[in-house]
Amino acid sequence: MKCVYNSVVEAVFRHAEKAPELLCIADTKASYTYAGFAELCRRMCGVFRTCGIGKGDRVVVEAVQRAEFLAAEFGLHLLGGVFVPLESRCTAQKLASVAVSCEAKLIIARKPGEAAAQTACMSWDELMKAAQETEPDAYAFPDREDVSEILFSTGTTGKEKGIVITHGNDIAVAGNICGGVQMREGNVEMIPSPLNHSHGLRSAYADLVGGGGVVLVDSLMNLKRFFEMMDSFGVNSMDLVPAALSVILRNSGDKLGEYRDRLRYIEFGSAPMAEADRVKIRSLLPGVPLYNFYGSTESGRTTVYNFNTDAPKDKCIGRPTANTQIVMTDSDRKIIESDREHTGLIACRGGMNMPYYWNDPEETARVTDGDLIYTNDEAYYDEDGDIILLGRVGDVINIGGKKVSPDEIEDCAKEMPEVADCGCIAVDDDVTGKAALLFVQCSPGSAFDGKAIREHLLSRLESFKVPKYIQETDQIPRSFNGKLLRRELRRRLPSE
Repeated sequence: MKCVYNSVVEAVFRHAEKAPELLCIADTKASYTYAGFAELCRRMCGVFRTCGIGKGDRVVVEAVQRAEFLAAEFGLHLLGGVFVPLESRCTAQKLASVAVSCEAKLIIARKPGEAAAQTACMSWDELMKAAQETEPDAYAFPDREDVSEILFSTGTTGKEKGIVITHGNDIAVAGNICGGVQMREGNVEMIPSPLNHSHGLRSAYADLVGGGGVVLVDSLMNLKRFFEMMDSFGVNSMDLVPAALSVILRNSGDKLGEYRDRLRYIEFGSAPMAEADRVKIRSLLPGVPLYNFYGSTESGRTTVYNFNTDAPKDKCIGRPTANTQIVMTDSDRKIIESDREHTGLIACRGGMNMPYYWNDPEETARVTDGDLIYTNDEAYYDEDGDIILLGRVGDVINIGGKKVSPDEIEDCAKEMPEVADCGCIAVDDDVTGKAALLFVQCSPGSAFDGKAIREHLLSRLESFKVPKYIQETDQIPRSFNGKLLRRELRRRLPSE
């Protein structure tokens, strides 16, 4: 998808010129038209200028699920600064550590605390007060090649990496989303995903590039307020991580189904979705496109699949998005032709690809050659041209030459009401080379019964897919967005 803008902030200001009274951003405390939000961005720009921020300077910002968070980001971009968002309520030590790592010039946080020892700090209250007292400042739009943000992410190895993103990357990802969901004029999207995380942040970017409205909520604990905001602002689309969908379905019954005639789409991503939730949301919203995006912080929103069809394909992640080319490679990075019997590793090419990791040339060389971003995700193109994702290399279990997706085993086990959660990993086996081990967290009031779980799995799966070992555990480790942390499960295995 070709875009005439060089940055998201430029798109905001152009829309402010053409449709100044159109809803831009709303949160639980305030709402802004495009004109009002552009003015706030210019005020933020003025505050940062008085702090001595200039082109290329990094500013570490603790996330708040408020319009002012994005205004601070865009105000910084109007000076050529680099935005470094961190999770809400992160520790002062984390703020200080990241600030030192990226050589930040300023930290913005609720309570900067100990972070003030080495880097200049400002609280959110101080920033907002200063913005109210500062006149809108002169500005310049950044170029596509300029660095927009550094997104710190903990990968599958557990090592935290600073992913450098340019304004051109942001625009390309926005194009992937707009094209993927077939975004139309008048879009108003509800985004409860935290804005320090690439998923929620990029969904907001897409709406702003498309001239739509963004509605932010900071918690799903108050679902009454969630639905009131949907009504108040005329929300007609949603962005959810699977964990958020689970909360909504568990705590609001069939309420979401009342919006079936209003919703244009719901987009999902960042983690696999439980099969039970997938079935439930399809039953509540017949005919509403339910788009699952695949991608990474390094290469955003690279495939999309509408799973709300009569016969959705198992493990399908769809087809490449507008600015993306997907190829399959072997372990030596040679491009191959793939099919069910000849699987490969996904590699992505396109304008959304990050240029490098911050101060980490070794890790950069491990994942990119400047053209392709290489992944450890094993997949293949099927006969229809759709991509079928088996899982991450190391997660996919090779049992006597047959490849087994642990996700399939987990989804099947979670059909049992006695299973609250579960996680499957590979273990060594003298006979088949590898075998499956299923960790099970029982539902409250349910006793662990490995035999019953095995019998259930045998009734649903081919026998070679049924785990050789089934073990009870108190808690299945997951990230904030519901992604299973298999590396943590592996650490529970006894040492050799």
